Amino acid sequence: MYDIDKYYQAVDVDDAVRALSKDPEAVVISGGSDVLIKIREGKLAGCSLVSIHGIKELEGIRVEEDGTIAIGPATTFSHITNNQIIQDLIPILGDAVDMAGGPQLRNIGTVGGNVCNGVTSADSASSFCCLNAVLVLKGPEGIREVPISQWYTGPGRTVRKHEEVLVSIRIKKEDYEGYSGHYIKYGKRGAMEIATLGCAVTVKLSEDKKHIADLRLAYGVAAPTPIRCHETEQSVIGMELGEALAEKVGRGALLEVNPRSSWRASKEFRLQLVEELGKRAVRQAAINAGGEWDA
Repeated sequence: MYDIDKYYQAVDVDDAVRALSKDPEAVVISGGSDVLIKIREGKLAGCSLVSIHGIKELEGIRVEEDGTIAIGPATTFSHITNNQIIQDLIPILGDAVDMAGGPQLRNIGTVGGNVCNGVTSADSASSFCCLNAVLVLKGPEGIREVPISQWYTGPGRTVRKHEEVLVSIRIKKEDYEGYSGHYIKYGKRGAMEIATLGCAVTVKLSEDKKHIADLRLAYGVAAPTPIRCHETEQSVIGMELGEALAEKVGRGALLEVNPRSSWRASKEFRLQLVEELGKRAVRQAAINAGGEWDA
């Protein structure tokens, strides 16, 4: 049994905002793959639920006239992975969310829930950081946009206010056009696993496909929140593809992360993963971009 006080099915976003504004104990539920577990564990016992499941304006993926990709937060992981827009323009995101849990979870879990949970281990988080995603929220005071770099405030915490609903995740054309990427998730099991560490890299190569024109490097579970390694990114611009580049990425990242020890892995092991996964991810991202890797 689940200890739930009330359940309300919102008919649209405005209805959901009103319901949340009226009840300070209400919790948004869409897929429910995380919320129901928290209720069962007693962490949200006695809460009210405001369901946004089935609200069509929160579902689907489209490309707007200016090239911006708009992702509905109620879109499931499975739909993202199989969507042609994602496969053609930002396959790194489809690959990342395809590593979340198992098929059952991916068929009900939503990308908005993955982001709003605020956990650093979320499989979508690192890729969204590399894509400079913008989160669009709607509340009683209207619409506001939050860059992903300002979204996370601590472990399991975000800037979303209680009465706000995430209505869109947007990626501008300049943040994906010409880029290729790669995401690596390390876990003790090959599937049905929460990341011990996650690493995402996107690269834009020079016209001759031999040098780095731009690079973005992000990690999950390497700090209290998902983290971009900006200093490392800047340090490798213009470098030739090859193992010297990989070494600089891996070693540079070590100076910017701050992992902790947990029952899944020690801090020392996570630091080893930071270096190794960074090297592997940049190597594969460059190859995905059409570059020839000089070993």
